[in-house]
Amino acid sequence: MTDIVIIAQLIEHEGMRLKPYKCPTGRLTIGVGHNLSDNGITEEEAMCLLRNDIARCVKELQDILDGMFWVLPEIVQRVLVDMIFNLGATRFVKFKKMIAAIKTEDFNLAAAEMQDSKWFNQVGKRGETLLKMMEKAA
Repeated sequence: MTDIVIIAQLIEHEGMRLKPYKCPTGRLTIGVGHNLSDNGITEEEAMCLLRNDIARCVKELQDILDGMFWVLPEIVQRVLVDMIFNLGATRFVKFKKMIAAIKTEDFNLAAAEMQDSKWFNQVGKRGETLLKMMEKAA
């Protein structure tokens, strides 16, 4: 049995869905019939998903920051990836003053804008940690 043949056969029979769905027996399923309800995912699969999500976050930040993400200090990059990972790009772009401060490398102002947000009060210790990181970049 070759991988290509069985993969094609299972995709033909199971289909491929990239968002979770309920199978006919009511179990949460994703991909090619992967039963999340009973099997979950492995740590390796979780880390693969995380790496892909981080790469997506970096690409979104490159676009939002007009290509300057990679010239920022690493600690600022980490803060921004953490924030966009948590918020999603749609909510992250609403931090207009913080983003403007990042673009001018005014990390004190960026930290102040982070702190002056509903998000900061909602995320507790995460917000405090990221705020301190941003302040260190100043």
